Amino acid sequence: MFLPLAGFTCSKHFEGYPCCHRQWQHSGHCHFVHGYSRSFTFWFAAKQLDACGFVVDFSSLRPLEKQLRDQFDHTFLVNQDDPLLEQWQSLHQQGALDLRVMQNVGMEHTAQLLWNWANELLKKRDQGRTCCWKVEARENISNEATYFSVPHWFEPTNSGGQPFASI
Repeated sequence: MFLPLAGFTCSKHFEGYPCCHRQWQHSGHCHFVHGYSRSFTFWFAAKQLDACGFVVDFSSLRPLEKQLRDQFDHTFLVNQDDPLLEQWQSLHQQGALDLRVMQNVGMEHTAQLLWNWANELLKKRDQGRTCCWKVEARENISNEATYFSVPHWFEPTNSGGQPFASI
């Protein structure tokens, strides 16, 4: 896990993304279509603060929030290998559902996908000054999954110029 010895981190929470999905390979009730209102928390780190004194200016995350809304707001998520994919695509074409095909709709894969999205945005925009080192994806108050990693291109240092510690 990424632990700063010294330095700055922040987090941003996004919530209110009602969607449904199914885990077709699950032997229990999760193979049925069911829904949740997903929420996500992102943790950020910076080598140095920006001109306003921020790790990440939260208003600059609007493109990320749009990706979240487009992917998860009133959508139906299915795995790319779902044997009913053709039927789901047909229902999408008929306007019965707003289909999103994912590698895996589970919260673990979702957290990793969102970590990638956040770091693509930050690397391009901040040229390596910032990174997203952790994402928590929740399908409800009781169930969450986390993905954490420091991107290979982010080499953080603490305020004394020493590298952050990783465990």
